[in-house]
Amino acid sequence: MKSFLLLVALAMPLAAHAVTPDKPSRAASRDCKWERIQDEKMGLALWAEQCDYHFRKVDHFIKGNALMERFSDGGDPSLVIETFDLRKGESIEAGIKRVFDQLTPDKTLVKRCELKPYHGYREVVPPGVKRYTFVPNAAYQKVVDKKNAANDGVPDPACGDWGDAPDGIQYFEAQPGNNAHRVMFVSVGQDVGLFDENTLRLLPPAQKAR
Repeated sequence: MKSFLLLVALAMPLAAHAVTPDKPSRAASRDCKWERIQDEKMGLALWAEQCDYHFRKVDHFIKGNALMERFSDGGDPSLVIETFDLRKGESIEAGIKRVFDQLTPDKTLVKRCELKPYHGYREVVPPGVKRYTFVPNAAYQKVVDKKNAANDGVPDPACGDWGDAPDGIQYFEAQPGNNAHRVMFVSVGQDVGLFDENTLRLLPPAQKAR
């Protein structure tokens, strides 16, 4: 019995420091299979689907600090995840605000949109994960509501391409327990994505050689 307990005790630290799950959180889509992708430069490990629909193939690849999604039947690859390094001493929230400012050409949106926790619609945020989005402040929300009331169809994203999406799932994500010096932007799409957003893992900072 003591030997068994010792083995359990020795195994626990290994499990606690595991960087990535050993399997996706859901079954692969029809005609698809899961593939493990890990890139030290991007600082991310994930499960992504490679699909063969016969008339169309879908795969994923790393480009710089981004995960790209590619369809074989035309069109440029789409950016679905991008990682960003935080500055020294910069908090997660401050870093995300800075990135949003840098990526948003319309600076009036930077002033009128505010950072809020993202929970989505019936979405469960995994343990150790923090998700954020940008939504209109109270005054700007009144303007948006008035504009949307006069128009049919799906409205434009009130806070631009990097804010909350009215017809899709996208957000900034941080994982302080894995890497407190990096955040990422995740664009799942309108439905279930072809990568597993629930098992994304920011890799720990690279250790400098002594």
